[in-house]
Amino acid sequence: MKMLRIPLLMMGLLLCSQGFAATAQQNKMTTCNADATTKALKGDERKAFMSTCLKAAPAANDAKTLTPQQQKMKDCNADAKTKALTGDARKTFMSTCLKK
Repeated sequence: MKMLRIPLLMMGLLLCSQGFAATAQQNKMTTCNADATTKALKGDERKAFMSTCLKAAPAANDAKTLTPQQQKMKDCNADAKTKALTGDARKTFMSTCLKK
C-alpha cells in the first residue's frame, strides 16, 4: 500500500500542474474582457464587442513564427500551387523541393 502512494501522488501533481497553464484562447478572453471593461461597455454592446474581439485574428506579435522546415514547406506548397501540380507530379515536386 505504501508503494502505491508515491506514484499516485506524482500523477496527482502532474495533473494539477497542467491545469495552471493558460491557453491562447484564455489569454485572448482575458485581454478582450479587460478591453471591454476599460471601454465601460455593458449589455448588448459588450456582447457584440466580445464576439468580434474573440473572432479577430491574433496580433502580429501573438502569431507563431514558423520554423525553417515549416517555412520551406509553405514555400514549396505555394510553388506547387502556382504550377498547378496534382497527383504524382505534385508529390515528386514537393519531395525534391523539400530536399533542397
